[in-house]
Amino acid sequence: MTTSFPAGAKERAARGRSRDRDADPGPAPARAALHEAALSYLARGSATAATLTRALDRKVANWARRAERARRDPELVAADVATCRESIAAIVARFREVGLIDDAAYAASRARSLSRAGRSRRAISAHLAAKGVAAETVREALPTDANVELAAALAFARKRRIGPYAREAADDDRAARQKALAAMARAGFAFGTCERALGMELEEADERLAADPLGAAWSR
Repeated sequence: MTTSFPAGAKERAARGRSRDRDADPGPAPARAALHEAALSYLARGSATAATLTRALDRKVANWARRAERARRDPELVAADVATCRESIAAIVARFREVGLIDDAAYAASRARSLSRAGRSRRAISAHLAAKGVAAETVREALPTDANVELAAALAFARKRRIGPYAREAADDDRAARQKALAAMARAGFAFGTCERALGMELEEADERLAADPLGAAWSR
């Protein structure tokens, strides 16, 4: 069934949307508003100092774009944005001081969960770097125990149904094995780790995962 609109209704709706976009957005976000936005962001999940800063920066940038469309003085808009960014820096610093933001704890928690999900050290490092975690903090979050990386590789193999978790014996085929190796290499696992994981018997693989070397490594 086709919905019909009165003549000119679409044009009027489009003009209304255009006026909304060009409407004056009011004053720039005050520090109190940014503080509330920061608390709301953290209520949805843990964050790093960098990701919280980016979220608040986006809020300010959205206001600035609307102010520019409303033909505000560009210099005044820029000055307001600079003030907002000073407020953001102060808010993030305060949140770190009181423990609402803790990059080291975030990195350790994410590293544990990602390893158990079958992510390699290399992939985890890239993920944490993208979240703005400092390189030294990333290194401290990742244990060097080879058993941890092997367990992550086995979790990856189980998820992809390769190696000991292949659905069919065809995984012993040379082409299938090369394909599995390539998949694990793309995921960031070293060749030796791939070989060990793919060549392991199902019973041993299950035992290693059940032993949870990931949890043991982080408990030390």
